[in-house]
Amino acid sequence: MTITIDKGTRVTLNFALALKTGDVVDSNFDAPPVTFTMGDGNLLAGFEERLVGLIPGDEGEFLIPPEKAFGQHNSQNIQTMARHEFAQEDMTPGLVLSFKNGDGELPGVVVEVSDDEVSVDFNHPLSGQTIVFRVKIIDVQPASMH
Repeated sequence: MTITIDKGTRVTLNFALALKTGDVVDSNFDAPPVTFTMGDGNLLAGFEERLVGLIPGDEGEFLIPPEKAFGQHNSQNIQTMARHEFAQEDMTPGLVLSFKNGDGELPGVVVEVSDDEVSVDFNHPLSGQTIVFRVKIIDVQPASMH
């Protein structure tokens, strides 16, 4: 019996995430496939909803808009801080820094540097981007089998 992908099913697949420019952001087509359970939080909901109804052997390529992928770019997520708060001398745009955020860490990208201030963008690097989501479904197991 062929099982279609739905909430709770265990899905084994190869995937690739790319920008509309063709630049590949992440791919496991050159590696073993990954297995996850639909709805377990390993895949963003905007990506999961494209998989529903697919069966083993299916391949697909889907455009995921920013609001279903990594969100729209939010200018309020760009913070300006005093230059003297940063220990390193070499501050250049594009530098990725890690900031304490409660118990975790939050990456930020330096976007502008002056003698007195540093602007840091805390948006996800893929925010505002439409993502090309390519998949090949290897296996689908019912939700009860683990």
